[in-house]
Amino acid sequence: MGAVKTKRMPRAVREQQMLDAAVRIFGQRGYMAASMDEIAELAGVSKPLVYLYLNSKEDLFTACIRREAAALTEAVRAGVRPGLPADRQLWDGLRAFFAYTAEHPDGWSVLHLQARTHGEPFAAEVAAMRAEIVAFVTRLVAVAAREAHRDPDLPEHEVAGLAEALVGAAESLAAWANATPGTTARQAAATLMNFAWAGLGNLMRGQVWTPPAEPAEPA
Repeated sequence: MGAVKTKRMPRAVREQQMLDAAVRIFGQRGYMAASMDEIAELAGVSKPLVYLYLNSKEDLFTACIRREAAALTEAVRAGVRPGLPADRQLWDGLRAFFAYTAEHPDGWSVLHLQARTHGEPFAAEVAAMRAEIVAFVTRLVAVAAREAHRDPDLPEHEVAGLAEALVGAAESLAAWANATPGTTARQAAATLMNFAWAGLGNLMRGQVWTPPAEPAEPA
């Protein structure tokens, strides 16, 4: 492989170029199989320059996780219009989430698959992003509960559990949608709303499903 010729450009621009290449390689090949040679070649720079800017493969991967996590979180927040009913805010947030994960499949692979399976430092970065999204959904569910019936509200632990379940379902559905040709962000968001919000609506109205009684223990 010949030496890669690079044009002079601002460091921040060059670094984003390297991160773009790294996200693509990590997302498609996986963290272990990805090589710094491939990343440098795709970015159009020399491998020593990648190390100069980003120190190591581990630091480069961490930078990719942080950038993709921040971009996904910002996309979801930007998609939600404050002041609308809670169900509309959740719908808008889900559409933004599925649109982003569909438009950035390599970034989503880095966050959802690669970062979670290659060690605690990487998984912790994703966990921080996920906690922020769960907190956002928790607030929406709590607001919906207050709008439906102010006294009593849903218990705090139940609201938190519902938000965790909803975010987990969205993550799995995004992976499925990206692997299923023809599935749009709108369709994925509608699927999850029909699955989750219909049940939440019954819950808000006090129509709570209760598990059957456990059989009595033999004497």
